Amino acid sequence: MNNQKFSIIKDIESGKNTRIYDHVNLFKCKIGKNCKIDAFVYIEEGVIIGNRVKIRPFTFIPSGVTIEDDVFIGPNVTFTNDLYPKINSKWTMLKTVIKKGASIGAGSVILPVTIGRHVLIGAGSTVTRNIPDNSLAIGNPARVIRKLKSTNKH
Repeated sequence: MNNQKFSIIKDIESGKNTRIYDHVNLFKCKIGKNCKIDAFVYIEEGVIIGNRVKIRPFTFIPSGVTIEDDVFIGPNVTFTNDLYPKINSKWTMLKTVIKKGASIGAGSVILPVTIGRHVLIGAGSTVTRNIPDNSLAIGNPARVIRKLKSTNKH
């Protein structure tokens, strides 16, 4: 970790060679090795981030999110963990899983879903349902517009 002057980093685990930049708020989360967490990223308690994950600036990741290995999260991506948010009421935290090798374009909103392996989410998309492996999904709400060639690298 770099020398943070304007960050709150509390009770996190981070792997070898992970770079965490200034102006972040990270609380009780687990971050794998060889990751890059850019400035102005907010990660809540219980979030699990795999190895070789890159999270660009101005991203919000609440409790209930798991991001597997080799994932790219573009700038200004917002994850949610509640479909019916209200103040001072009972709620159920919902889970989101981003599978290995997925990429999420800038400005996307990700509701509690599973995004499959090697999926590409186009910039500005709102993902409201699960996206199957090796797909390109775009729009609001995001729809699969085509299958991508399967990769056997990982």
